[in-house]
Amino acid sequence: MDYVGLSSGETLRALSALLSSTQDDEEEEEDCGKVTPSAQLGPGQIGPPPQKHKEELSASTEKNSKDIWNEEEVAEGSPFIDFADPRPQPEYEIILKQSVGTEDVFFGLSRKDPSSMCCEALLVKIKLPDTRATDVILDVKEKFLDLRTQKHKLGLHLPHPVHAEDSRAQFFSEREELQVTLLIKRSMDFFNKQ
Repeated sequence: MDYVGLSSGETLRALSALLSSTQDDEEEEEDCGKVTPSAQLGPGQIGPPPQKHKEELSASTEKNSKDIWNEEEVAEGSPFIDFADPRPQPEYEIILKQSVGTEDVFFGLSRKDPSSMCCEALLVKIKLPDTRATDVILDVKEKFLDLRTQKHKLGLHLPHPVHAEDSRAQFFSEREELQVTLLIKRSMDFFNKQ
């Protein structure tokens, strides 16, 4: 076998030709001059120009750099949209609750952790301004909460299936707020209760 040495003149000239791209660049520029402007567009030029919304999101994320996402980016539940009913949707908040005793807090004996898998109930807080308790019509199904008043409507798909028959609702007239407590239904409830 004959090996061509690295110091041979032909090898150095071939390497020099590969590294010098001045001739290739000049040829490409001449070719680009012949192409129509629409053919020079890339994927970034397709569609409407970027909105300032991204700048606002980046400004709000700079407030706390440890946050994974912005609260405005994540919807809590998926609301049911009824286009035939013009009543507005009231403000609401979904809170996960779990029963914690001293054995959980100090000793960790019951294997509970702060995750949603260890929660026993959903608390849905619904703001209902200018509403009385007698005006509220509430219907709770296994995976859906339906609330109707004269001024508001709320159809909410629940994040977990619940025991609809064991639900409780309490209306606080001084805060104009309805609190609905829903017990979460799990397939392994009989195993988790120890």
